[in-house]
Amino acid sequence: MELAVGLPDLHPGKCGPVGAAFVSETLYPHLAGNDVGCGMGLWLSELNRRKLKLDRWESKLNGLDRPWDGDADAWLAPFLQEANGPGGFNQALGTIGGGNHFAELQQIDSVSDRDRFNALGLDEDRLVVLVHSGSRGLGKNVLLSHQLQHGYGGLASDSDDARNYIGRHDHAVKWGEANRALIAWRFLNLLGSEARRVLDLPHNFIAREAFAGKERWIHRKGANPSTRCALVIPGSRGSLSFLVEPCGDQEFNARSVSHGAGRKWARSDCRARLERRYDEATMQRTDLGSRVICENRDLLYEEAPQAYKNVEVVVQDLIDAGLVRVVATLRPLITYKFRRAD
Repeated sequence: MELAVGLPDLHPGKCGPVGAAFVSETLYPHLAGNDVGCGMGLWLSELNRRKLKLDRWESKLNGLDRPWDGDADAWLAPFLQEANGPGGFNQALGTIGGGNHFAELQQIDSVSDRDRFNALGLDEDRLVVLVHSGSRGLGKNVLLSHQLQHGYGGLASDSDDARNYIGRHDHAVKWGEANRALIAWRFLNLLGSEARRVLDLPHNFIAREAFAGKERWIHRKGANPSTRCALVIPGSRGSLSFLVEPCGDQEFNARSVSHGAGRKWARSDCRARLERRYDEATMQRTDLGSRVICENRDLLYEEAPQAYKNVEVVVQDLIDAGLVRVVATLRPLITYKFRRAD
């Protein structure tokens, strides 16, 4: 291990820290976690902020937890052209999943860098959709297949085991990208809108990159790559999200920046902390006036805004370190997490 970086959203995870990046010659699959390819994508819709229909839209957002009835192979084909991996997970394609995953309708709250905002093709009058999801059971299968043989051990870069893992890993990363695209399509189709993708980045993945003059593995777990394009750092369902652009020296931070606010409370503590103070109806509205669709009681409390760090502090830490500049902020309108089948 040559470099380990903790970002401002650092917090404990199942296989290691979340909000962290690691640089090494040896490949360590567990450092990317079990949701290989989890990430966030942003889509610009045709919906106009001056014509909000939140009651109507909230009622229409249903069925995103059920399997998609379309042609999964046809949807995946453009994404998986150069990736081969295990099959058998297409029933989950187009579904958000649990935990901190979501699809959120947002409006532009403020613009700090007009030139970069315009270069991304954004429009203050049009609403956007931010999707946070990954490769569902596929990514877990990729990690478990490795761990059944190697546990938490690493792999030599030139080994057959490393090549086999990376092949399956890359397949899961592209599958996760396809999944987010389908979630956005399903979400906006229910609202009668088409959309254009603005950006999409994974934050749980491993990449072979030139680093300090050498080829190294950069492992990212809950860490956005800072060498590709603009990216979104969301807080919680009750806070603004920040559209930022990386800047400055990106070496000391392993070319990585935060992927969110980071948890402040363990999930197992949230319901006990909040249930006596807030009923479910209260939790389905936020201090920003946005709506929350989450009909799973445990999940509703586990993902409460109070359980997360202050995203404004996280972003300011990155700004102070010279790593990002803010392009715009995004305000939540409707956050979709889970709705029971009719």
